[in-house]
Amino acid sequence: MNSKYIYFFLLLFFFLEDVVLSQNLVKNPSFEAYHECPNTLGTFNEHVKSWSTPTAGSTDYFNTCSAIMSAPENFNGIQHPKDGKAYSGMYFYAPGDYREYIQVALKNKLREGKKYELSFYISLAEGSDFAVKDFGVVCSYKQIALETKKALSKGRLFSIKGNKSYSFEINHLDFHEDKSNWLKISTSFIAKGYEKYLLIGNLRNNKLTRKVQTKRRETKKGAYYYIDMVSLSIAEPEFELEKVHRFENILFDFDVFELNKSAKDDIKALYLYLQNNPSLTITIIGHTDNKGSEKYNEKLSLKRANSIVNYLVEIGLQKNRASSIGYGNKFPIASNTTDEGQKLNRRVEFLIK
Repeated sequence: MNSKYIYFFLLLFFFLEDVVLSQNLVKNPSFEAYHECPNTLGTFNEHVKSWSTPTAGSTDYFNTCSAIMSAPENFNGIQHPKDGKAYSGMYFYAPGDYREYIQVALKNKLREGKKYELSFYISLAEGSDFAVKDFGVVCSYKQIALETKKALSKGRLFSIKGNKSYSFEINHLDFHEDKSNWLKISTSFIAKGYEKYLLIGNLRNNKLTRKVQTKRRETKKGAYYYIDMVSLSIAEPEFELEKVHRFENILFDFDVFELNKSAKDDIKALYLYLQNNPSLTITIIGHTDNKGSEKYNEKLSLKRANSIVNYLVEIGLQKNRASSIGYGNKFPIASNTTDEGQKLNRRVEFLIK
């Protein structure tokens, strides 16, 4: 095969890898894929593909294929799936600190320092007599498998040998009491770079759980929620239009205009934003420090801007949507009397409109 085509396919592979990372990293996000149709309580761990239960709590699986664990109507209420034909159900609050959880292996390990968006839909089952407002999340390096049926405290999580994990909560001003509609729960967080598993459930014990009593169809003495459409993806950047932004991770070495891998990662994120907003155009603005002549620096700054424009076009942006300007050393943002100041001035900016 011609070396030119080999290079093209390699470039396409690595770029598509980043594009995939920007999509949903949760396998089987709506629980549609299953090993067997559920026929009894507590079969989520055995029946749902790619998912598991991290504790001995018996999380439920509902699917329209079943007459017993059906959707929309089942033992705990009536709710149509938010998407497809299935959803899960579990206790976020129950007597004796009993808890149920769901856990999934992610498609890719999360990337250190990247911002991710997590969301899922919940609906309080009609059989519940309590509603809660806090939803816990655990990001873990290893798959968690504990025999406890109680709340997953930080102590229990830290006791797992050879594992790394952290937890946080998605808090809400109001209690999630809606028993008719699906409600979207969402948050964002910065990844540490080792996360391979995602876990959802109430991490608080009964004493610390913020709850409110609700009108109930029958006494269940707990807060039981249906869950559907779990999503985790790299957060799309947001840019104010008609404003100059600086590439934080693109600072060139002296007399250099070639792009390194870190620079290309930033440009790929910008490319995805532009592709999701096809009416926008971008202007890349190059700068230099004060070493060298004014004429030479103008040419060098334009080369730096063009290197980014060319890469955007190379990975798929239409040529007429990107332009470049080189200002040389006319607009420093730091003193050129120090090495650090000169480094900051060897920057590239962009303006979207």
